[in-house]
Amino acid sequence: MLVVGPTAVGKSDIGIAIAQHFNGEIISGDSMQVYRGMDIGSAKIPPEQRGGIPHHMIDIIDPDEPFSVADFQRRVTDLIPQIVARGRLPIMVGGTGLYVRSITDHYKFSEEAKDLELRARLETKAAELGPEAFHRLLAEIDPDAAKRIHFNDRKRIIRAMEVYHLTGKRQGEFHYAASVQKPKYRLAPIALTMDRQELYRRIDQRAQIMIELGLVEEVKGLLERGYDPALPSMQGLGYKEIVNYLRGEYNLSHALYLIQRDTRHFAKRQYTWFRRDPRLNWFAVDVMERDFLLENIYDSIRKALGGHIENINFGGSLQ
Repeated sequence: MLVVGPTAVGKSDIGIAIAQHFNGEIISGDSMQVYRGMDIGSAKIPPEQRGGIPHHMIDIIDPDEPFSVADFQRRVTDLIPQIVARGRLPIMVGGTGLYVRSITDHYKFSEEAKDLELRARLETKAAELGPEAFHRLLAEIDPDAAKRIHFNDRKRIIRAMEVYHLTGKRQGEFHYAASVQKPKYRLAPIALTMDRQELYRRIDQRAQIMIELGLVEEVKGLLERGYDPALPSMQGLGYKEIVNYLRGEYNLSHALYLIQRDTRHFAKRQYTWFRRDPRLNWFAVDVMERDFLLENIYDSIRKALGGHIENINFGGSLQ
């Protein structure tokens, strides 16, 4: 099953409650939580606050290791039957839309589309033009990819361009046709929302708490361990802003402002992504009392997965 929604809406808390109620294990659907040592900025729940629930796809690689949505798809596709074989419910919790869809739907990633000579030419072009002008070239051929990829993330820009030039398709076109392929799993898709201004208040507050918890020290430690600020992992929200603060480009107050602003923008993009999926059952977490909210969510899950979910052996039943 799924628990998705914008950042700071409370997915982790609800996911743990569901896992405790239905004997589940959680799979993180967050692209930043895979990295070791990047805890505060990615809002990882500390192990002691996970309610005794196993959490997967957290702290699995170092910040300088390459990791793609295709890597995520392979690992989680292997992981789900292992959880099912233990008689437990796999619960994906996260807000990285493409990561989630790579599991729930028949996404196929064109890894075979590689051309080292083309890649070298694109590297040269990037060096000649500079990051912002090079990013504008991507926006001309693949606007959606340009919106997702930061202008300093040269590696991912080049990959998106490479795929387009070799296949004639944009990265977002490598997905399944819903009309001809059945769903991969029986889903209980839960999406969380709340009043937009309240969500923005929570985003601003969480960013402030991250600073208080030591986000600056976390980023400083990553840099001291030799991690390049240009790495995709270091381009994550909260990290690139603190890197620039440490470089003296602006003060800490401005860094906090940028984190808050850009996270609010990210939440808007998450809403746009998830609103396109008609399968999701939306729950407003700020309208109902928590116990009543959870009972409604539990009922939705029972209906989606068979009504007697607490008593079934999950072996093979989710396929």
